[in-house]
Amino acid sequence: MNFPFYLSTRYLRTAQKGSFTRVAGVLSVAGLSVGISALLITLFILNGFEKVISKKIADFDGHIRVKHYLSYPIPSEILEMDSILFHYKETVSQSRFIQKPALLRNGKLAEGIIVEGIEPDRVEFINDILVSGINDISGNQIVIGERLANQVNITIGDKIVLFDLATLNGSNKRLKQFVVAGFFHSGMLEYDNHMIYMNLEQADRLFHMNEKVSGQILRLSEAKRANELSKSLKNDLAYPYMVMTWKEKNRSLFKWMDIQRWPILFIFSLIAMVGLVNIISALAMIVLDKTRQIGVLKSLGVSHTGLRQLFLFYGFMIGLAGAIIGSLLALLLAWLQNNFKIITLPEDIYFMDFIPMDVSIFDVFSIIIISIVCAIFAAIWPTVRAEHIEPAEALRYE
Repeated sequence: MNFPFYLSTRYLRTAQKGSFTRVAGVLSVAGLSVGISALLITLFILNGFEKVISKKIADFDGHIRVKHYLSYPIPSEILEMDSILFHYKETVSQSRFIQKPALLRNGKLAEGIIVEGIEPDRVEFINDILVSGINDISGNQIVIGERLANQVNITIGDKIVLFDLATLNGSNKRLKQFVVAGFFHSGMLEYDNHMIYMNLEQADRLFHMNEKVSGQILRLSEAKRANELSKSLKNDLAYPYMVMTWKEKNRSLFKWMDIQRWPILFIFSLIAMVGLVNIISALAMIVLDKTRQIGVLKSLGVSHTGLRQLFLFYGFMIGLAGAIIGSLLALLLAWLQNNFKIITLPEDIYFMDFIPMDVSIFDVFSIIIISIVCAIFAAIWPTVRAEHIEPAEALRYE
């Protein structure tokens, strides 16, 4: 076995219980563990927020929407777009939609809402947020937000009337009666308070679209390819078609999440830096505490290289132990939070009712590797100090 490695794992690690070397090592590992855990938990929360919000918006709006620049009706088939989508046929699902403002009336109560007509086989995204009733928009059945239902006192099975706002002030009003089949609750007020989903055919009749649609919804199995497809569509589709991704539609929200990510990570990285400073101070004090032993080793012929390896191994062990313990602690806390929702949030502000944590194995291993490398570098200065100890000075009073 390599002598410096043996000495760093046996002599330094198994010092007498309660000795300064053991205490300094334990405190260094503990400090680094707390810093690594705080940094990883911060990453998990930031990734969790972005993932949950991104998924909710993409479920409602799709990853890409193609429509008229002025929101006029367009043909239900766009040949130029179909030729582009042919190259993505295994990763993209395409559906038509009609989206129009309307007035909902239930007895004496009325509320302005947004109606979205979708194809009956494209309602699976509502299954995850359905809280009451059934997810069925066949015939004249509709699914509405639970918050909207509470505002106008609607229950499952009620019959309500929808008016086309474009004809509300005219003499020939367009209206139609529908049956409420289910309620959904997403936590996003913009949708829960205003959205109603119905059959595409029923929306066509209500708004007299004459078999035209408001646009096309594209959903990708790999969301990261949305920008690539969006760019292709923008290059090949001429006016009057407009292509917009779900992130472009909510640009300010995603921009805010990107901006706040880096200051937060920087602040919590400083906590991990405190752990590295602890390693430097602990090793420096160990050098002072072990001056006599270092002098003995050098007098026995241990080279500067061997002495350097001894302390670098010690720094490596502290970094490895701190990184693993901190990572395991972060993973445990993430599991507890995701399964038991220990920390809750006001849903009307944050679009979710608890803090989500998205665990990234890549982030975990990246932080472990970086922390170990930094711990080794942190051990360099104390190592240099140890190399300059003269055996005669160290053993003068022995």
